[in-house]
Amino acid sequence: MGGHRAVQLIREIDALRSAVATVRADGGTVALVPTMGALHAGHMALVAEAKRRGAHVVASIFVNPTQFGPNEDLSLYPRREASDARMLEEGGCAILWAPDVAVMYPDGHATSVRVSGVSDDLDGAARPGHFDGVATVVAKLFNQVRPDIALFGEKDYQQLAVIRRMARDLDWPVEIIGVPTQRDADGLALSSRNLYLSDEERVAARMLPRALGEAAQAIRDGKAVAEALGAARERLAAAGFDPIDYVELRDAGTLAPLATLDRPARLLAAARLGRTRLIDNLPVLPAD
Repeated sequence: MGGHRAVQLIREIDALRSAVATVRADGGTVALVPTMGALHAGHMALVAEAKRRGAHVVASIFVNPTQFGPNEDLSLYPRREASDARMLEEGGCAILWAPDVAVMYPDGHATSVRVSGVSDDLDGAARPGHFDGVATVVAKLFNQVRPDIALFGEKDYQQLAVIRRMARDLDWPVEIIGVPTQRDADGLALSSRNLYLSDEERVAARMLPRALGEAAQAIRDGKAVAEALGAARERLAAAGFDPIDYVELRDAGTLAPLATLDRPARLLAAARLGRTRLIDNLPVLPAD
C-alpha cells in the first residue's frame, strides 16, 4: 500500500530504545501491541485502536517459550514474520520489535513475575505456569518499550485481567486497554490457533460462541447459573469438544466465581477440538 512509512524491524534492545525515543520526539503517545505473530484482523484491531488514539504504535512479535507447557504447541506455533511485517506496515505501525530468545532471556535469566489470585484457576489451572510466563514477558516488554498505553484483546480475558493487576500492583505508568474480540462471520473468535482446525472441526467450532451466547442469554433471563453452564457444557460435548476445561461465570474484574448474576460478569470457556484448544468469553451484565 502506498503512503505508509516502512515499519522499522528491530531485534536489539539498544536499537529499540533509540527508535522509541525518536518517535516519541514527534510528540504523541507510544502504544504497545504485544503479539506472538501469525497476525490476523484481531491483532490489527489493536493497532487500529492505538492509531485512533493518536499513538505511535510499537508492535512486538515474540513467541514466548516460557508461556508454553511441556506438551503444548511451541514448535508448531505459526511463524510468518515477513507477512506479519507487511500487515503492520499497512496498519501504520512505526516499529516492529522482534527479538530472539537470547535477547529476551539471556543466559542466566532468573527472574519471573507471578500475579496470584486472578491467575490461579481457569487457564491458570489448565496450563500451569502459563500466566507466570505471560506476566514476565509483558513486564519485560513494558520496560523495553516504556509505552504510555498497551492494548490487549478481550479474547484472552484472563490474560487481560492478569496484566491489569500486574500494572496496578507494580505502579507501571501504562494505561491497559482491552479491545473487544474480533470474530469471523460465523461467530468464531479470531485466533492464530484456528489455523490448526480441519474443515470439519472449523464447522463444529462455531458451537463455542453459540453455546456461550445461549448461556449468557439464559443467565440474563434469570435461569440458574449452574443450570445454564451445564447446558453449555452439554452442547459443547455434543459438538465434539473433548476435554472441556471449563465453562464458568466469573466476576468481570477479579474473576472470582459467581453463583448468581449480581454484578458485571464474564462467561469464560476453554475446550479442545481435535488437537486445537479454543478459548472464548462474553460479557454478561445484570439487568438494570
